Amino acid sequence: MRDTRRYWPLMTAYERFEHVVAFLLSAIIAMLIALALIQLFVRLVPLLVTGALDPLDHEVFQRLFGMVMTLLIAMEFKHSIVRVAMRHGSIVQVKTVVLIALLALSRKFVILDTAATGPAQVGALAFATLVLGIVYWLLRERDDRVSSEERAQLEQG
Repeated sequence: MRDTRRYWPLMTAYERFEHVVAFLLSAIIAMLIALALIQLFVRLVPLLVTGALDPLDHEVFQRLFGMVMTLLIAMEFKHSIVRVAMRHGSIVQVKTVVLIALLALSRKFVILDTAATGPAQVGALAFATLVLGIVYWLLRERDDRVSSEERAQLEQG
């Protein structure tokens, strides 16, 4: 917040708007994450304590892990928004969006009902995962190359 107050007078109207929107989105997503976490505990703890829920059952495990992964995806999304709000980056980075998409596809594979899913759908999901993985790798390679070039310029200058 200290940096925000310091840079606020230097920001354009649009940058201020972007900053306010990022903070509001971050607060909304934080509330959603907190509510989802509370809901997860409220539903699961009584079932686990009474033994009515077997976490080793495949379907139960899929649902539980799907809920946890949903929270992780939301937290990663919130982190990308906070990064914008704290001025560590401009608009949400493509690399972060690709990472969130990979997490969402991973979640889909975890909760996938293999009996009700056809081979074409599994193949399409696998192909999308492969393509997003390649895109993420290429973006990371680009970022690593740019940061090594910047480091080399700092050492020379």
